[in-house]
Parts: sequence; structure tokens; C-alpha cells
Amino acid sequence: MLSNIRIVLINTFHPGNVGAIARAMKNMGLTNLYLVDPNDYPSEEATSRAAGAVDLLENATIVSTLEEAIADCSLVIGTSARHRTFQLPIMNARECAESVIPEAVDHNVAIVFGRETTGLLNDEIAQCHRQVYIDANDEYPVLNISQAVQIVAYEIWMANQNKENYKKETPEYPHKKDMDLFYEHLEETLYGINFIIRSHPGKVLDKLHRFFNRSRPEKQELGILRGVLAAVQREAGLTEANNHPEKKAKDALKEAAKKD
Repeated sequence: MLSNIRIVLINTFHPGNVGAIARAMKNMGLTNLYLVDPNDYPSEEATSRAAGAVDLLENATIVSTLEEAIADCSLVIGTSARHRTFQLPIMNARECAESVIPEAVDHNVAIVFGRETTGLLNDEIAQCHRQVYIDANDEYPVLNISQAVQIVAYEIWMANQNKENYKKETPEYPHKKDMDLFYEHLEETLYGINFIIRSHPGKVLDKLHRFFNRSRPEKQELGILRGVLAAVQREAGLTEANNHPEKKAKDALKEAAKKD
């Protein structure tokens, strides 16, 4: 189960932090480390700080974008102590762990940590379903990133010891890549029926993305939504050409299913 939980680090600046995080993860039974565009990696300092967790560094997955790191995840949780202009459902570290364990029985889950100085950008937190924070002294709540990972990993370890968490049933949710195909389908439909004007799109699509990320439609519900969009496109005469985005989205969805 713990192998389905991945720690994702975005653009980590200090290689020593990567090593310390690998050690913190292995202490708590986590082994799946993703590095998004790390600043300095591989690094002797990271190896030195990892101590007995060098194997996590050797097996770490390195990608260029957050989208690549979370594409096959059904639940993505972003870490942030800041309130955002758009609000995701917020959990503390313990609540986060208790929600992660039952979902990780059958699905991949990502917990995303931002840069040491600036954390996650708004467009990165917008790709998450939930936000997690760590309770700390209001006068100085700033944690080193490796400390933050250690605390979250500890709570996951403790939640994993509670067998009651295994009994919680979770629906089947679509992967992030399937949601992205839905968003592409939604966007093209709204443009096609002139609900959104291309030259003045406003923030409708951003708000819809946040709405669906918060509500987390189940896999079958997403299929229904895709069917509704397809019906709207047919009625509007938008599906005639084989190269239409709806067909391309369906083809990509079939290709993704084959890979899974």
C-alpha cells in the first residue's frame, strides 16, 4: 500500500534536502520519490545526506513537469501553509494521512511539496485535489522542507498501522491524465458553442477546473460528463471532422487505457 504513495518534490534547490527527504521517507516506509526539474541532481551532497536511503535516490523518478509526475494518480495533495485566492479542501497532516491510506490500497496517490523558498505556485496547487498544512507555532511556522516531509510521512506511517483505515471503502476515481482529457473536451465544447469567446475567455475555465478538482467526480461520473459533452457537440454540429478535439481526446483516452 505504501508503495502507491509518492512524494513529489518540485524544483528543489538544495541537493542536501533531497537526501534528507529520502532518509525521512525510508524511516517511515515510503519508497516512491519523484523529482520535478531538480536544481542540482544527482549530487554527492544528496547521497551523503541520504545515509542508508541511497537506494531511494537511485530509484527516484526524474521528470520535467508536475503533470508528468501526477498523470497516473487519482488523488493529488498539495502542501501549503498559505491561504490561496482559490480554496481547496484543507486538511492537517493527520487528516491527510487518514484519507491517503484507504485510497492508496488500489490507486496511486501523490503528495506534492514546493520549492524551499516559495513553495507551490498557484497553477501547481490548482492541479491538486486537496491541500495539506502542518500545525505549527503561529509566531514562526516555517519548516525546512525535509522536516515537513518527515512529519507528513510519520502521520502516514501511523495511519497505516491503524487497520480500521483499511476498511474504509473509496470509489474508483479517474487518473489525473483522464481529467486532463476531460478538461480539453470541456474547453473545446464551450468554445465551440460560443459559451466562451476565444478572444475574451475570462476565468471561466479556471473556475471550472477548480470546481471539478474539489468535487472529484468518480470514474463513472466522468464518463457521464464526457457523454454529455459529446451530445452537446453533436447537436451543435461540432463532431463532423475526424480530427476534431473530441475524437482526439477519445483516441488519447483509449491509448491511455491500453497502457494501463
